[in-house]
Amino acid sequence: MDRRSKIVIAIFAAVVVGIIITEIVRPKPINWSPSYTSTDKIPFGCYVLYNELPTIFPNDSIKTVEKSVYDVLVDRDTTMASNYIFINEYVELDKQETNQLLDYVDQGNTVFIAATGFGWPLLDTLNITIASDYNLKEGTAILNLTHNTFNNEEFKLSRGMFNSHFTSIDSTNTTILGQITYTKESFLENQPEVKVTRPNFIKTPFGKGHFIINSTPQAYSNFYMLKGNQDYVAHTFSYVQDTGLLYWDNYKKSGRIIINSPMRFVLTQPALKWGYYLGVLGILLFVLFRGKREQRIIPVIEPLKNSSVEFAQAVGSLYHQNKDYTDLIHKKLNYFLAYLRNRYHIDTSQLDEKTIQVLALRAGKEVGETKNLIDFVLNLKNKSTHTEQDSIELNKRITAFKQ
Repeated sequence: MDRRSKIVIAIFAAVVVGIIITEIVRPKPINWSPSYTSTDKIPFGCYVLYNELPTIFPNDSIKTVEKSVYDVLVDRDTTMASNYIFINEYVELDKQETNQLLDYVDQGNTVFIAATGFGWPLLDTLNITIASDYNLKEGTAILNLTHNTFNNEEFKLSRGMFNSHFTSIDSTNTTILGQITYTKESFLENQPEVKVTRPNFIKTPFGKGHFIINSTPQAYSNFYMLKGNQDYVAHTFSYVQDTGLLYWDNYKKSGRIIINSPMRFVLTQPALKWGYYLGVLGILLFVLFRGKREQRIIPVIEPLKNSSVEFAQAVGSLYHQNKDYTDLIHKKLNYFLAYLRNRYHIDTSQLDEKTIQVLALRAGKEVGETKNLIDFVLNLKNKSTHTEQDSIELNKRITAFKQ
């Protein structure tokens, strides 16, 4: 390696190290993406709530679920009552999971869901619909509970709100436990903004158990738990009775990490990840340009051409020009008899009746057709001179026999 290459590599390594150090020491920007996992400390994670669950449910054993709802409910002990908590921006439940969840509640258990939606099958079964009112600019939404004990308390939420609420419920079975009040923008000129109040927290029975559903999952995030709204979470969980076992869903989360690479730690750290990518890119560039400079020119060697067709055409032209049909027919007969010996394993030294019957049987041809061909072959072998018509007729019969 020459001196110039060493200088280039040293400069490149220094730049990479500088970028890595800069990424490590600079303040990380706040991640406002929704996660709701128990390990995320970002604003819309659920680290605070998850660690407060033993305080909110002191008599329950907390079981963190890291697999699908179907797998959990199929393998559970059906003799033991429990509660199941889902918190995410949207909880995607397929038909099989919905059926298992309905059976679970029907047996006397409680499911608590805080999400802006959770799949059409469950919504249809419970006869409820959810909608959201988006505003062009973020406003303040006020949450309150309808029970007399909490009637005078209000909880304000101002960031990341979709103003999700229930637009239709089964009023004969469903109890409204809480409401959301927000300002609805009017996109028409000279029309004032309107404050609306809609239900966002309900309880609906199913079989022996209950579904408790909240359409404002943001209230359960770290951001609002640490901004004085922790009482709202505690009040909503007061409708969930202690049973001894509480399932906390940590699988159906927006921020669930699904990286299976052995380098999962490196890839989850921004500084290490960029350092890794830049290092790989630098090595590839070095190999590319260094190899291009020292690569010896490889001569192009043309492959051998297949001249079988040209050879056959040349031989055919030779016979056609000389009009030596007798020699041509003798060669065709020799090739054909060799074909019969190799293909059908018969003795062609004596083409008698027995040989004809064996050949017809093995070739799957009629005896009469085979006999006509052999008689024609014998006739040509016995003739001293041949014509062009004899050659054409022999070729036709041999071709027909081989088909």
